[in-house]
Amino acid sequence: MFAKVYSFGISGLEAYPVTIEVHISGGLPVTHIVGLPDNAIKESKERVRSAIKNSGFDYPHERITINLSPADTKKEGPAFDVAIALGILAASEQISALSLNQYAVVGELSLNGHIQTINGSLAMALTMNSGPLLGLIVPTANAFEAALSKNTKVYPVKSLQELVHFLNCPQSVIAFDSNTEELFQKANVHHVDFADVKGQAHVKRGLEIAAAGAHNVILIGPPGSGKSMLAKRLPTILPDMTIEEALETTKIHSVMGLLKPDQNMVATRPFRSPHHTSSDVAIVGGGSLPRPGEVTLSHNGILFLDELPEFNRDVLESLRQPLEDYCVTISRASKSLRFPSKFMLVAAMNPCLCGWLTDPKKQCRCNPQQIERYLAKISGPLMDRIDIHLEVPSLPSTQLLANASSEPSSLIKERTSAARAIQHKRFCGQPIFANAQMNHKQIKSFCRLDDDGKKLLKMAIDELNLSARAYDKILKVARTIADLAHCDQIQSEHLAEAIQYRSLDRNWWQ
Repeated sequence: MFAKVYSFGISGLEAYPVTIEVHISGGLPVTHIVGLPDNAIKESKERVRSAIKNSGFDYPHERITINLSPADTKKEGPAFDVAIALGILAASEQISALSLNQYAVVGELSLNGHIQTINGSLAMALTMNSGPLLGLIVPTANAFEAALSKNTKVYPVKSLQELVHFLNCPQSVIAFDSNTEELFQKANVHHVDFADVKGQAHVKRGLEIAAAGAHNVILIGPPGSGKSMLAKRLPTILPDMTIEEALETTKIHSVMGLLKPDQNMVATRPFRSPHHTSSDVAIVGGGSLPRPGEVTLSHNGILFLDELPEFNRDVLESLRQPLEDYCVTISRASKSLRFPSKFMLVAAMNPCLCGWLTDPKKQCRCNPQQIERYLAKISGPLMDRIDIHLEVPSLPSTQLLANASSEPSSLIKERTSAARAIQHKRFCGQPIFANAQMNHKQIKSFCRLDDDGKKLLKMAIDELNLSARAYDKILKVARTIADLAHCDQIQSEHLAEAIQYRSLDRNWWQ
């Protein structure tokens, strides 16, 4: 007696089809699972046995062999429980195998036969788009997430009994349809606002430009000047995610099991703030079985590194390649996986070890050697990859005590969204969404300068000794400033403002 069931596994961030073959033969009552299963899958035979019995079916008292194909790929997680249970029921002729071969099945079984939620259902549904099967059967809790793919029919079930009834009577369960517009309307509700920050007008302007073009930014200033406060309010002025960005981000968070129980879709840009003791594997990704790191979890959002020099130097240097390529390739002996990492890097740091080097009211206690060692933790090549450098001074008492209201995030977001809309139109049909992601060819096409602009930029390169990478960064930032001003051509004033955001590394690290 033989049966075949279709399912899906997860490798990295992508789903791949898995065929579960079940053969029941005479012999001692034992269940073998082959095909490189991990411990969670090996233990599934106990969950499946209890679930089948508690659902009113008989568990065969014969020799059962279960093969997970392809047999040379490591299988992980409990998502094969339901498919294994159906294979056993079909092989023992308790259900028909005809309708079973028309669907792919995923889900974890509890001992009473209820089907539990799994990770990565959206990735599985997206993989099914080009497949010959009629639909994907998922746990009820995963129905909304899986239905985001739109091109795959998703059938939610609560228990093994309900699933068997659906296979016998397909009209008993209706394909699930998700309403993404409602989720986008509820998203981007923040409990902080730029209006909470007093003063720092030039820093807010720099962050507005960063948000409009998805540029990397670093904030340097004494303790208590508002660096972290400003950085944590940056998400409130970021343009809303597009549906493509939301699907990419939801897929990543689903595979990693980071979706909250009441969260069906990531419609708000991620804001990740890892502690400075994090390892390079935690930040970039890795492990014996490669897993994504913080740079991937912040994809389409913000990676905030507070107290930047306190991070291990190897960790910071590992960011250089993701900041350039917008992806991370993790290679191991068993496999090589590529993870997306299109994020905004926002960093904050003090100017010295004690923090008071630039404060006019407090005296710095560091000697020149200590200051040099502290700043040397941030390499020049890393600073070269940060588009906008901002000094955040301490506020005078007059501004702290002033009752004047600051501009709210909603007004700033209107301007950044309008600028990002211009960029979406400019890059229509190309795999980028913002000015910061332009390659050299696109820079030459969209960042043309007049004669005055070329002269100004030549002076800046000669005076500041800027690298070719810094040259590209200046043009990208100037393009964003022009977009905020709704100008088709980059003007000299746009270029001059962009240049002033590149002087910090030369002032501190020269």
